Amino acid sequence: MKTTVDLPEEDLKEAMRHSGAKTKTEAVARAVADFNRRQRLAKLADKLGTFKDFMTRDDLRKMRETD
Repeated sequence: MKTTVDLPEEDLKEAMRHSGAKTKTEAVARAVADFNRRQRLAKLADKLGTFKDFMTRDDLRKMRETD
């Protein structure tokens, strides 16, 4: 999809350097993909500790000892 955006040149050059992207388009695409990935991970992290029936460390240790 073609979109026109106005980005600070120095920020874009820095993003290209950090990501190893050869083009501006590639740098922006990687940044958007990374942002989306981080958002999905943040949502997953919010769910940590909310599973009521999840195995505890003690349960896991007991299970391993019996095998």
